[in-house]
Amino acid sequence: MEQQLAEFQSIYKQIEQYLVEYSFSLVGAVIILLLGLLLARKLGNMVEAFMVKHNIDVTLSRFTASAAKVLLMTMVAVIALGKLGVSVAPFVAAIGAVSLGAGLAMQRMLSNYAAGVTIVVTRPFVVGDTITVKGVSGVVKQVRLGNTILASEDDVRIMIPNHHIVGEIIHNSDHESIVEMTLDVAYGCDPLKAVELIKVAIAAQAGVSTARAPQVGIQDFGANGYTLGLRYWTATAHLFQTRVQTNAAIHTTLQQNAIAIAVPQRDVRMLPPQGQ
Repeated sequence: MEQQLAEFQSIYKQIEQYLVEYSFSLVGAVIILLLGLLLARKLGNMVEAFMVKHNIDVTLSRFTASAAKVLLMTMVAVIALGKLGVSVAPFVAAIGAVSLGAGLAMQRMLSNYAAGVTIVVTRPFVVGDTITVKGVSGVVKQVRLGNTILASEDDVRIMIPNHHIVGEIIHNSDHESIVEMTLDVAYGCDPLKAVELIKVAIAAQAGVSTARAPQVGIQDFGANGYTLGLRYWTATAHLFQTRVQTNAAIHTTLQQNAIAIAVPQRDVRMLPPQGQ
């Protein structure tokens, strides 16, 4: 019992001595932590408000604000520990080692985030645009920090990691898609008349864009007839529906005006056997 009492008195004296020597430092460290917490909160709110004011993506704004808070609180904690006489060198080394390991482990994720920041800042496309990248097409529904979400004509959600977008060739046709095709009409027909009829038939379709006129003309002279090139624009959400109904209208128009669609033709000659 006396031994335990002696140990308790020894511990009490050590605590008392520590408080006497470091009481002001302890109060200072607490004040530093409280002020740091307050400043970190204000800094985070200021960063987020500034980025939102300049129309920067909300996800990026919140992520940057949180990162600023954590960074400032880490610096304040290191200063407070130094105020208490604790050596901060091991903590700094540990933070560096953890950061290096986390960076190597999350290399792909960090590359997605960096690409997401690039997309938000440079804005090669915005929500509502129709883009094609790496052979995938769709309407941009959401630009996240790590990935971009597209929606196809069938409302299939396509998630593309952002590092697959930055540095690639991007086709951006705003909210519309272009339809390109060719059609062969027989050489016995008037190609210019066919061009005008097809232009009218395309422009009359409900889903075809009225902002840009359809483009139709003689693209080539094929082996079987005149090759007409057709281009028109339509909303991506109704691409297939507009294309099939436009094709039907073109076919009907050509039939009604006696313009024949060219078909492959081959002349077969029967040669007599040799010696006859």
